[in-house]
Amino acid sequence: MALDRPPAHPLFDTLAHFETSNGFINQYLAGIVCGGIEDAALLYEHALDWLVEQRHNENNYKSHRSELTTFLHWCWQVEEVSVAQVDRRLLVRYLAYCQQPPAALIGYRNVAQFRGGGSERRPNPLWRPFLGKTELGRRLPYRLSPSALKTKLALLSAFFTYLNDMDYSDRNPAALLLKRGRYLGPLSEPATEEQPLKAFTELQWSYVMAKAQRLANESPQQHERTLFLMALLYSCYLRVSEVSARPGFSPVMGQFRRDSKTGVWGFFVPVSKGGKSRTVAVSDALLSALKRYRCYLGLAPLPSPKELTPLFCRHRAAGRGRDQGERNANLGQRQIRELVDGVIAAAAEEARRDGLVEDAAEMAVMTAHSLRHTGISHDINLNARPLAHVRADAGHDSIDTTSQYLHTSRVERHQSAKAKPLDRLDHAINSKEGQ
Repeated sequence: MALDRPPAHPLFDTLAHFETSNGFINQYLAGIVCGGIEDAALLYEHALDWLVEQRHNENNYKSHRSELTTFLHWCWQVEEVSVAQVDRRLLVRYLAYCQQPPAALIGYRNVAQFRGGGSERRPNPLWRPFLGKTELGRRLPYRLSPSALKTKLALLSAFFTYLNDMDYSDRNPAALLLKRGRYLGPLSEPATEEQPLKAFTELQWSYVMAKAQRLANESPQQHERTLFLMALLYSCYLRVSEVSARPGFSPVMGQFRRDSKTGVWGFFVPVSKGGKSRTVAVSDALLSALKRYRCYLGLAPLPSPKELTPLFCRHRAAGRGRDQGERNANLGQRQIRELVDGVIAAAAEEARRDGLVEDAAEMAVMTAHSLRHTGISHDINLNARPLAHVRADAGHDSIDTTSQYLHTSRVERHQSAKAKPLDRLDHAINSKEGQ
């Protein structure tokens, strides 16, 4: 490490300089990627987007920034692994590392992570990721309290949840450790079978679709696209990454395909999570939604084979990025998430006005990825589709993953148990006599 650099490289500047490109950070990331962590730049972009959501509270931003910087240093420089590889076992090692960090990474006074101004913001060589304590001029042994460990896991759990929503990862080892409470002393709340599934209930989803329908009817120029987007994500359990533009991929109408032998329509996903492709069965309801959307666009009711019309065109030309100045370009992940979030927020507000306060609160924290969970859950539990069919459409590697969506609520279990007899034969005889 150069003498003018700290032993651990800071990654995120203060709020005042947060969105300014930093050549030192870019150079550091390039070295990490070349060193074998190929997704480091992608993960860093996710981390930046996540931190953007913390900007409204500077203290929250600082705590999240500090934890992310330490965690990413450990992943990339100490363990030399991608964040996607971090499981519960590795996270235990991270906690042990934080409880006894190398002496070179412990500082004993608060200093800025970067110094300088403008585009020359340099890493501060005096900065350290861990802050120790002194007493009467003597450095005390470094230790973390149980509450500090719990805070670390809570921050990382929130970040992993965000990565799940971004389709970067499908695990949350921090949440598992929080539930077990192994490193936090006594469990504050025991794990229960009623763990919340990030899916809308039937009533909540009805509010969402009704709101999307009204928006399309009232402002078709703005929201016909939104209505079809909601229907597609829900009906085909699609990830946002599967319907948004990214380098090397731009979704088109021709992905809707009709099997020439059976006449059955499907939606083809060329590249999914894990590099796999799949074709999702299309319902009659979604086919009707597609016809409505295409007719609004002035297209034939159904797409022709290999049709290259963009699936979700921008309403305005892109202002920056690789599609700058281009209107006939598909929406990116951020734009799609903003559209979906807007509908969910509006639907939650309507539910609140109707007196459904608890439902509204649950709806308000749902995300675009919740539409995938909802579609899978509703097809299994409400529409009674076979698990094998849902597994294939969802692109799950194992039926065990799909089986996790089999659930009943506490109310449903109570209702099914309410009339349960102790003696079925005696109950049947008495029932006949009473007729």
